[in-house]
Amino acid sequence: MNSYRQIIYHIVFLTKKRTPSIEERYCHDLYRYIGGIIKKRSSIHYEINGVADHIHILSDLHPSIALADLIKEIKVATSSWLKQSGKFPLFDGWQGGYGAFTYSIKEKSTLVRYIQNQKIHHRTESLEAEYTRLLKEHEINYDDLYLL
Repeated sequence: MNSYRQIIYHIVFLTKKRTPSIEERYCHDLYRYIGGIIKKRSSIHYEINGVADHIHILSDLHPSIALADLIKEIKVATSSWLKQSGKFPLFDGWQGGYGAFTYSIKEKSTLVRYIQNQKIHHRTESLEAEYTRLLKEHEINYDDLYLL
């Protein structure tokens, strides 16, 4: 008998110290690079986007891939790539943690639009407010001291 599953992750992680270091004119190069890492792991990325201090990834992970391992691989590989490219002179690394939230396939198109509209979205909602809202929506207990 075959096994079936569908798990969509909305992943969010931040630059170190929330430094606005992801240059807008080159951010699509970064997103393509991340998409390649996800594809290499037999997973699917539906959307990748962000702003200068954080990124959002909407992805379906292959069942053999652990979420923490994929995020670690993305952070390690992109950190080296960002520093070596010379296009992101303010980039000093990623913060240690991340947020990962699961969703139903029925919510995919709404999430894709949400991630595509990050630059517009952050005109009215701060990163702190967005992240806190996501944690509360998913009933995740958190300590304000370690929030961002």
